[in-house]
Amino acid sequence: MVTMELRVLRYFLMVVQEKNISQASERLHVSQPTVSRQLKELEAELGTVLFERGNRSIQLTADGEYFANQAKQILSLTDKTLANIHQEQDVRGAVYVGSAEARSMLTVAQAIGHLNQRHPHVQINLVSTDASDIHQQLGSGVFDFGVVMEPTDKSDYDFLRLPGESRWGLLVQNRSPLAQQATVSLDDIAHATLILPQQGGSQRIHALFGLDTADLHVAATYNLLYNASLLVSAGVGSALGLDGIINTNQSDLTFVPLEPRTSSGSSLVWLKGQRLSTAAQALLAQIRSELTPVEN
Repeated sequence: MVTMELRVLRYFLMVVQEKNISQASERLHVSQPTVSRQLKELEAELGTVLFERGNRSIQLTADGEYFANQAKQILSLTDKTLANIHQEQDVRGAVYVGSAEARSMLTVAQAIGHLNQRHPHVQINLVSTDASDIHQQLGSGVFDFGVVMEPTDKSDYDFLRLPGESRWGLLVQNRSPLAQQATVSLDDIAHATLILPQQGGSQRIHALFGLDTADLHVAATYNLLYNASLLVSAGVGSALGLDGIINTNQSDLTFVPLEPRTSSGSSLVWLKGQRLSTAAQALLAQIRSELTPVEN
């Protein structure tokens, strides 16, 4: 009868990840002889060889690959079960959210406020950044969630669509002739000195507006519209961006919407298959409740 411990499964999976017992031992803060002994006992208990051991690294056997997949599922289910048991008891911890600049962040902000009332020991760390950085930081485990503008590739993520859309237009100086117009056209954009968003590059500009950036006069690019607004104030050019991000009241700037109307929505994303912390699960549950009856 097999009576392996969850602790041994974690040792095993760390060795699988590092492909080296010594490095795995350092990550686990356990002595190398202890890890080696536990692996040998595990193989003896299972009656099979899990690793092919080399001089510098070790590789999984066919049985080892199968067992690794099963071990991941066992630990994932165990961790999720424990998190669910303790979720309503004493939820605390830090949650990291990377966010694009978008009006839909209001929904997330409201969820954070309500979560704080229920669980005051949960700290939300909000980082304003662009989609490229969000994808990278989600992949490395730094961010728990990301708020990204559409369209974006979500094949590696679970996601919730956030309500509301933001309209595209030009952020211009008040003294610009464009500031006197009710709307700007694609022809106006084609003849303006532009400050363009970095996210998605030329492909995104073409997909949204049918414009080729090679034919445009691009003075600068940006990843945060606030910084772009400073460039507009300094006379560098007009910033192509989304409405509702920069407060132009009592400023030297005006946002002029694009006609024909072009808008973008956003989504909350997190890695598929990633085990969320209790605090992150609590935030996700709160956001879901804010979205009701908005469909996923």
